[in-house]
Amino acid sequence: MSDAPLFHHIAKGPPGGRAFWRVASDGVRVRLAHWPRHETSPNRGTVLLLPGRTEYIEKYGLTAAELAERGFDTLAIDWRGQGLADRPDEDRVLGHIDHFDEYQLDLAEMMALAGALDLPRPYTMLAHSMGGCIGLRGLHNGLDVVGACFSAPMWGIVMSRAIRPIAWGLSWALHQSPWKMTLSPGTVRQTYVLAEGFADNMLTTDPEMWAMMQDQAKAHPELTLGGPTVGWLFAALAEMHELAGLDIPKVPCITWLGTNERIVETAPIHAMMARWPDGQLQIAEGCEHEVLMEPPTVRDQVYASIEHLSMGRRKTSAA
Repeated sequence: MSDAPLFHHIAKGPPGGRAFWRVASDGVRVRLAHWPRHETSPNRGTVLLLPGRTEYIEKYGLTAAELAERGFDTLAIDWRGQGLADRPDEDRVLGHIDHFDEYQLDLAEMMALAGALDLPRPYTMLAHSMGGCIGLRGLHNGLDVVGACFSAPMWGIVMSRAIRPIAWGLSWALHQSPWKMTLSPGTVRQTYVLAEGFADNMLTTDPEMWAMMQDQAKAHPELTLGGPTVGWLFAALAEMHELAGLDIPKVPCITWLGTNERIVETAPIHAMMARWPDGQLQIAEGCEHEVLMEPPTVRDQVYASIEHLSMGRRKTSAA
């Protein structure tokens, strides 16, 4: 474990934030950051924040600040292939991975760092989009958390009618070939928040949060990521298909989903939550893909659900 850069001026996280390098068991270096709770706040444990594809630690500095006010430490990660973590190719704008099991090696480093820093318990998982896919696999592998809060989990991917019939076949044919690093059809090399305007964007209805994401991308373009490769697409499709057939983890769960979701498929989320005995599906009216980047009234509800998951298990354990 060694110190890593943390761009405080764009993150705007709570005081005391630090970033660290960790090297996974296969030699890939990932970056993690810890933000402590406010000294005057009660100890409600630690939120393990699992970002989505294209995201980076600094994007969640404000989230960590708002959680700190509520008594939570936050530990966030740059997955391999994005942020400042090692990327698999000199062409850094392409998001690629050969198999989703590799992300579990990163998650293992996250848990190891939480232990090394002696972060306060209980641990509660907060997982967005692709992080929700990684987090669900982590739960099946026995991830040591008392509850899971999912934000638009990637348990299915929205694809156009033209692409869907060939997605499996094309990505399967290319994922083990030299062409696996080819950009997936229908995606672009530029990061979404700079390639698109605020009007009808698929991430947030909050112009201030949109501006924050744009400012971050312009200030530190090395953090950003373009579209996924066909190799990543096959790995994602294979992982989501396998996860859909597994039993439900025995962990309390609250999942948030905007009514205007257009990035991940909503049907698999509804189906999964309908099977989750100790799970709740919360619908965010009028919201886009990123409920944690929506207005404060929405974010507050998500934080309340995290607090509920943490305190609920504490009461059960005490009994």
